[in-house]
Amino acid sequence: MVSLKDIASACGVSVATVSKALNNHTDIGADTKARVQQMAQEMGYHPNAAARTLKTNRTYNIGVLFIDGNHSGLTHDFFNHVLDSFKRTAEAHGYDITFINNGRMQNRKMTYLEHARYRNFDGVVIACVEFSEPEIIELVNSDVPVVTIDHLFNNRIAVMSDNVGGMQQLTRYVIGKGHRKIAYIHGLPSAVTSARLSSFYKTLEENGIAVPDEYVREAAYRSTDETYRETRSLLELDEPPTCILYPDDFACIGGINAIREKGLRIPEDISVAGYDGIEIGLHMLPQLTTLAQNMDAIGATAAEQLIDLIEKPKTTLIQPNIIVGEVREGGSVAAPRS
Repeated sequence: MVSLKDIASACGVSVATVSKALNNHTDIGADTKARVQQMAQEMGYHPNAAARTLKTNRTYNIGVLFIDGNHSGLTHDFFNHVLDSFKRTAEAHGYDITFINNGRMQNRKMTYLEHARYRNFDGVVIACVEFSEPEIIELVNSDVPVVTIDHLFNNRIAVMSDNVGGMQQLTRYVIGKGHRKIAYIHGLPSAVTSARLSSFYKTLEENGIAVPDEYVREAAYRSTDETYRETRSLLELDEPPTCILYPDDFACIGGINAIREKGLRIPEDISVAGYDGIEIGLHMLPQLTTLAQNMDAIGATAAEQLIDLIEKPKTTLIQPNIIVGEVREGGSVAAPRS
């Protein structure tokens, strides 16, 4: 194993100078620093993790708590992009990530907080969980640095997609195409759903459009079966909608199947729009109109905020970080038939 002494000997400098160069100190010359860092790389030097932990009192390991209700895990087509961005950003700052689970300790399940402490995580990011669960509340209220994604606690940093603004953009877009009979199949109750639903109602109201109660339906996120059933019910109304908004792009597939079974064409007979901007929408025919969330920015911002909280706890602001998305215009929304 290459040591600091080996690098110092190869560069003709002191061990102290090598240490300062590798830790990016400013009290040595730029040329010397670059030469030492280049030599360390060529010699295959890697800092000893245990020694670094003793020196900094940090493990450089971040816990990820991610529990998808549909048990899709890392195949989840929205959060897999968010978590990949989080991972890449954390690794660029020298951190590893480990997923949190209910491991066992003394013949019983550990809580999430116990697991975080057992692994000695420097911090934890929480995404796609039931945030009202007691174990989640316990972890959030602990002394472990935490950042949440798409849920706001008063005392924690949150990274939030602009759900209010996103739904406003999407609803205004379909109104701009001439639609007045707009249905919305929203997700199951959550902070995200509440924000989008309120924004939907408010945007219609601002444009003088009334929405019948039967136009607003509920289906689980990513459930093609439920959106299929709700879409069939909408199409059987005496006055069916001319446009249907779906809880997410993946669930939209179920609605499209129901529409085509009915012998209707998209967008000639009825328009549809999704939410998220996942890749599958780009391959639909016609290409799906959707509110594309900035998944890379959500993940990267969560990592940067958590690392700031770990490394600079006294100066990092505890506040929500709102990430704006944009309407991605496909071919699934057109003017309604007169």
